[in-house]
Parts: sequence; structure tokens; C-alpha cells
Amino acid sequence: MNLRLSAGAAALALAAALALTGCSSDDDTAASSTSTPAADEATPTAQDVAALAGVRVEGDPGSEPTLAFDAPLSVSVPTTRLVSDGTGDALTDGARVDLHYVFFDASGERVGSTWQEGNNTSEAVTLGDPNLGVINDVLEGTHVGARALVANPSAGEDGETTTTVMLLEVASVGEWRAQGEPVTPAAGLPTVTLDDNGKPSIAIPEGFEPSDDLVVQPLIKGSGAEVTAEQSLTVHYTGWLTDGTQFDSSWDRNVPATFSLQQVIPGWTQGLAGQTVGSQVLLVIPASLGYGDAGQGSIPGGATLIFVVDILQAF
Repeated sequence: MNLRLSAGAAALALAAALALTGCSSDDDTAASSTSTPAADEATPTAQDVAALAGVRVEGDPGSEPTLAFDAPLSVSVPTTRLVSDGTGDALTDGARVDLHYVFFDASGERVGSTWQEGNNTSEAVTLGDPNLGVINDVLEGTHVGARALVANPSAGEDGETTTTVMLLEVASVGEWRAQGEPVTPAAGLPTVTLDDNGKPSIAIPEGFEPSDDLVVQPLIKGSGAEVTAEQSLTVHYTGWLTDGTQFDSSWDRNVPATFSLQQVIPGWTQGLAGQTVGSQVLLVIPASLGYGDAGQGSIPGGATLIFVVDILQAF
């Protein structure tokens, strides 16, 4: 599947807002430390570190803070600082991390916030998703409740470079996997088994003859909103040929995939529209709704495809 990898709409929004460069860090994340990227990547200067060290975070954890600093704030490369660690569950690579954040521009003006207008809705990202860049570095090894600052320079419409600073707060951590009521599948379909992390494997029944029609079998019924064909989804998925050969899996990359239902094979669009967020769905897709007689990559022409899809978010 040609799916754009991402942690979901939230991760994309964060990355777009910051224009992160994906610097990585080798040092630890002790309280009040500033990340130091590897030698072959952009490294914050002493002036960058000092600029972010001068940002004062005012307000109690659990509610929107105020950032106070001497304007205009400026850094030359993305720069992070762990303000404080939390005391909750540990954050691990590949985990779903729910973040609150507030943005300020270089002049100290508040730009936006997940706390704004009483919405108070955190956004989910995947720790380790490359789209998050330096956010991964500063949150690695921390715990729920952690607060971190991220400053990032970007070119404005007038060509001038300006810095945005963001305070992140980790609201919760969990797993990216379907959750809901188990559904007993129809007889004769591939049997799906989940490992401890939720990754599926399948057993193909002896003599299995796939239908010429699309087969859509919910395995877990989620309690979320019903998906429409016009939406984009964040999912975990694995795909196999009918001989049991796996050809793709987001689970192996440890990062869910995000895509528009208007930009995938028809079997996905037809099979996932009408399902609910939180569900896990078995799809058996005939070639006519897959890659046809031409095939794609390791998928031969005329192949029936089997997918198990966890619907994690819809937007």
C-alpha cells in the first residue's frame, strides 16, 4: 500500500506548525536539559540554548501555561528544553502520546492552544514518528505530566526568519490498537491472532477460495464515530497474499499510517467506510478492487489481498 506514514492529523499539524527538521539527540532528558543533536546534524548554538533557557513557564501543570521571555526570541535551529518530567506512566517508542500544547510567536503573543476556548482536547501523536523531529528527542524517556519547550525558526511570507516557541505537556500515554467489543467472524475466513502489542497474524484455512466480491468482517467493534468515504484515517494494518505471505505492515514500522480514503485502493474505501473508529476489520479484497491485473511491487497481478486494519482516528 502506498500510504503516507504519520502519527495522524495531530502529528502533521504539529510538524507543519513548527516546520521541524528532524534533528536527533544523543543526550538524556534530565530536567532543565537542552537536547544536543548528533554531530552530523544541526546543533543548537550557545545562544540558542541561552534563548530557550530564558523562557519562563508560568502556571500549574494540567492547565494552560503562560510563557514569558524577552522579545524577540530567536534561535538558529530547532532547540528543545525539558522543563520538568512527569510522575505518570513512562513514554516508550511507538506509544500513543496525548499532548496539550500552546504556541507563542517571537514577540510573546499567544498564537494558539489545545486548551483554548474551553475545548481542552489533547492531540495524539506517536513517539518515534520521524515527522515529530526534535519533539521525539525531548520526550524520550520522560513520563506522563512532562513539560517541554520547543523553539523553531521558520521563514515567513516576507522571507524573514522568525521563531515560534511551544510548550508541550504530556496528558496521557497509551497503545495504538483497536479497542471495543469482540465480534465472532463468519466461518471459513482466515483466522486472526493478535500478539501482546496488538499486531495481527493470520492462518489461512486449508482449501481457502476467496470470493470475487469484497469481504468485510469486523473483528472488534469500536465505539467511535462512523467513518465516511470522504475522511482521512489513522490506522495500523498488515497485508497478506492468500498464501499467507505478508507484503506490508505498519506494525513493523512501529508507526501508524495516515491516509485519505479517496487515495487508496477501492477495497479499502468501500470496506472501511461505514465502520466505526476503534474497530478492527478483516478485509478480503479481490484484484478488481485492489491492484488489478498489473499488481504493484511484490503484489502480483490478479492477487486477492487480505488486510487486518485497526481504525485509530478519523478526521
